[in-house]
Amino acid sequence: MAAKVNARTITDDELFFGHKACAGCGGSLAVRAALKVLGPHAICALPAGCMSAVGFNFPQLCFANNAIITPFAATAAVLSGIEAGLRVQGEKPEDCTVVGFAGDGGTADIGLQALSGAIDRNDDILYICYDNEAYMNTGIQKSSLTPFGAKTTTTPAGKNAHGCLTQKKSLFEIVAAHGIPYAATASIGYLSDFMGKVQKAASIRGAKYLHVIAPCPTGWGCGVDETVEIAKEVVDCGLWYLAEYEGPQVSGVPGGKFTLNRDPKEFTSVEAYLRRQGRFRALSDEEVASVEQGRDEKWRYLRSL
Repeated sequence: MAAKVNARTITDDELFFGHKACAGCGGSLAVRAALKVLGPHAICALPAGCMSAVGFNFPQLCFANNAIITPFAATAAVLSGIEAGLRVQGEKPEDCTVVGFAGDGGTADIGLQALSGAIDRNDDILYICYDNEAYMNTGIQKSSLTPFGAKTTTTPAGKNAHGCLTQKKSLFEIVAAHGIPYAATASIGYLSDFMGKVQKAASIRGAKYLHVIAPCPTGWGCGVDETVEIAKEVVDCGLWYLAEYEGPQVSGVPGGKFTLNRDPKEFTSVEAYLRRQGRFRALSDEEVASVEQGRDEKWRYLRSL
């Protein structure tokens, strides 16, 4: 296996550059870092979304890798087709990862059926969800990964409405329930952890899924220079967690193996994390307390696995 990738060993080659993403875009950082790990032979597929909107600007393609735009619902299905075609033609080198980059809406909502099917077939693909917690490209609408209390254009916040009323879907657990060979959560605030998981996923045959938190300053209402710091803080305050699931075929454990990669002895302030973002401005003190209570319940469950 190749040496573990880190800041000292990562390539200087840029495989995703010159794009038109907003300043401070977390999704673009996730794509850039992942492709540095996967290398120039990786083949990318992206649905309608932020990264396709900013990465395919005629006449400039911002990917040095082969990359295509897919129908919104079909990212995983297109990945399956690419991988099968390369394999049948005998043209897939060992270091070629067929990888998809899709947002939270294109994954947890519109693309979930195709993703579930690809996992069920155990196609040799890597699916990376860059989660900015709303449909940012089309005007900041709620997705099923939008957290409670977040203001979007379809969950307004003000005197009589306090943003999103539903809880963030537990997509990592849904994917793991398939018995997938490998799935993991990550954050661009912990970039070494993310890159290490990309590298590990690329070394495993079969279906792989990575879910990386990637803040959007435009939709989150934070400074463009705060992206990485906020992506770190969401982990430190316990509203996101870093974990891995290795299926039975990888772990050798019936039902698979769950590993919590980071288990803080003490959490930082949930209120401080929420209050620094404009999207949570309408939350009352009682609602902030309920978010903190939900975090504690989630961690009791995680620590019991």
